[in-house]
Amino acid sequence: MDVMKWLALVLLSCAALMGAELTDVHTVYLLKMSKGMDQYLANRLTNDHVFQVVTDPKLADAILTDRIGQTFETKMEELFPAPNPEPVKREPPSKDENKAGLLGDPVNKLANPANNSSFGAATGTIFLVWAKSRQVVWSAYDIPKDSSSKQLDRTASDIVSRMKRDLNPKKK
Repeated sequence: MDVMKWLALVLLSCAALMGAELTDVHTVYLLKMSKGMDQYLANRLTNDHVFQVVTDPKLADAILTDRIGQTFETKMEELFPAPNPEPVKREPPSKDENKAGLLGDPVNKLANPANNSSFGAATGTIFLVWAKSRQVVWSAYDIPKDSSSKQLDRTASDIVSRMKRDLNPKKK
């Protein structure tokens, strides 16, 4: 029996170390979403006291977005840039070096995967992503029937209600 208790303790510890849970989120930053859904969600999250909405992403526990994939990763790199290593001092090029390489290789901007990816671009899906680990801790799919303000607000209300239910699963 002691082995079972020890195993349960180890498994729970591993689960705690693996990542964040929805209940760990207290502050959120909302990325711009299609049809202005971010504004409706911010309003509902604030009025229902679900999470504190912050305007500085560095203060957020999690990011609320309607897209994941390369486009999302690019945006996260803009918001949370990796620390720059010390610049390497280089010697000036000698006169004998080939000057053709000074401009570098041509860049094909159409080949940028951030512009070509459709991963996570489905309308109606909302993702709550832990800011530090970039782990999706919660998601919901609720597509608005149309793009009217009334319908977008209803959809935001439904999403936030589901979030509240998932935060407190024992309450019905």
